[in-house]
Amino acid sequence: MIGTALTNSATKALLLGSGELGKELTIALQRYGVEVIAVDRYADAPAQHVAHRSHVIDMTDSEAVKKLIALEQPDFIIPEIEAIATAALAEIEAEGLCTVVPNARAIQLTMNREGIRTLVAEQLKLPTSRYAFAQSFDELKAAVDSGIGYPCFIKPTMSSSGKGQSMVKTPDQLQAAWDYAKASGRVDTGKVIVEAKIDFDYEITLLTVRALNANGEADIYFCAPIGHVQEHGDYRESWQPQAMTADALGLAQDIARTVVNEIGGLGLFGVELFVQGNQVWFSEVSPRPHDTGMVTMITQTQNEFELHARAILGLPVDTQLAKTGASAVILGGIDATGVVYEGLAQALSIPDSEVRLFGKPEAFVNRRMGVALASSTNVEQARTNAVKAANCIVVKASE
Repeated sequence: MIGTALTNSATKALLLGSGELGKELTIALQRYGVEVIAVDRYADAPAQHVAHRSHVIDMTDSEAVKKLIALEQPDFIIPEIEAIATAALAEIEAEGLCTVVPNARAIQLTMNREGIRTLVAEQLKLPTSRYAFAQSFDELKAAVDSGIGYPCFIKPTMSSSGKGQSMVKTPDQLQAAWDYAKASGRVDTGKVIVEAKIDFDYEITLLTVRALNANGEADIYFCAPIGHVQEHGDYRESWQPQAMTADALGLAQDIARTVVNEIGGLGLFGVELFVQGNQVWFSEVSPRPHDTGMVTMITQTQNEFELHARAILGLPVDTQLAKTGASAVILGGIDATGVVYEGLAQALSIPDSEVRLFGKPEAFVNRRMGVALASSTNVEQARTNAVKAANCIVVKASE
């Protein structure tokens, strides 16, 4: 049962984090009449452009989060970023005040790499890269020297979009990587994670939906695998489907099913995996729509945002692939406020292409400001067209 937005019967969803993914989720929720409140650390974030109303708070402040929840009294709290006071969400859930999506434990586990890696590798016994946690530079160096080896990756335990992540090839690069990880995480937990490099053929995002089936029971549904390219830990291109062997796909689905069922709750999860031949390793999981999954806006009957909204609301889902497609990121290229965009007509003149401009109030050189989408009969052509469309868009300072 869903109420009417902006009335006493409203079904209300509060987003903690209001970026481009939150914007698309807001639109998906509003199609079913849900009243959406968009919250972020800064004003005029993308989802706040389309939500019924918005708030600006420090989402790592437990008291601020609890005060806002008490004010809005939402039916659902939907975290969209990592920098959130997870203890406050656990407290709110324990009091039965509303549903945390997918649940407070999931948010606590996945927003800290230590929690999810320990769960997956040590409790579920699933394959991952070799790893260690370090609270000091000396601990980090000892972990690398005693078995992790070079090259390796140093990451904050709480970060997103590649922030604070470095690949270290030689010992003389270790100190700079430590400093960067400590300074660039969403929240300084006091620890970093160091991971051994896996020689994989490619990496995928396997969008995994935990939703109610026709019998009202939680079931698992998979989207076609998504391939992607990253630079500095942040995605630049993605495409769907990623070609892989039946054995590798089956193993990837088994790993994703095990992890998502252990986490529980309802919603869409972005499960990241490394693949070499028929071998598959777990990398990370996000309990929400994934940036690489923006490609589903042109490839799937129901895109990842519609799937997340439907699962949250207990509605049927359909993960079928409608056509082959790709996405390419549009970067800011400059540091400026209130930028203008040129080249949209040229981008949209490319066959079977679409563009989403996020409307962020401030551009940075490496900030995602939009995404180009393209479909075709094959992945290679779709990727070519998506990149071509993205390159048509030029971000400039307003005069």
